[in-house]
Amino acid sequence: MNRKTLTAALVVAIALQITVLAGEYLGATYPLWTGKEIRLKAVPVDPRSLFRGNYARLNFEISSIDAQAFDGKKPRAGEFIYIKLKPGADGLHVFDGAGMEKPGSGTFIRGRIESAGLQNKRIPVRYGIEAYFAPVKTALALERQLRKGGIAVVMIAANGKAALQSVVAGPEIQSDKE
Repeated sequence: MNRKTLTAALVVAIALQITVLAGEYLGATYPLWTGKEIRLKAVPVDPRSLFRGNYARLNFEISSIDAQAFDGKKPRAGEFIYIKLKPGADGLHVFDGAGMEKPGSGTFIRGRIESAGLQNKRIPVRYGIEAYFAPVKTALALERQLRKGGIAVVMIAANGKAALQSVVAGPEIQSDKE
């Protein structure tokens, strides 16, 4: 190979890597830029990990869906599902139905069925908003504050993809945008 070909190949390889990284970044931040804000009741599960950093692991009421919500259809592990949400009396969004197809209207969040637990009557679902990363002091303070529960401020894009914007303590907190 001549020097010109090697230089061109190197430029293409670097450009491809930058494109992949930019795509991952844009995909993760897209809901934050274009999404609709909702609030979900959150419960901390596992506050810190030495391997992953300082974070609060969150669990939601919609993290486990009753199998009967799918009208007899049995979702398989790894499949996307769509959870319809409606505002509750306290300003927090709550479960309003589930399906395998993207709803035509309304507020909904896209999740993925986990492999563990499909044989049970409850189906575990992950949305990509289950971990809230924070600096050490903030994560430890958040752990203490969330022992009685908290609220996850989530941005949901038009396609149902969600991104965690923040976590605040106390189920009594109402939306800023009301």
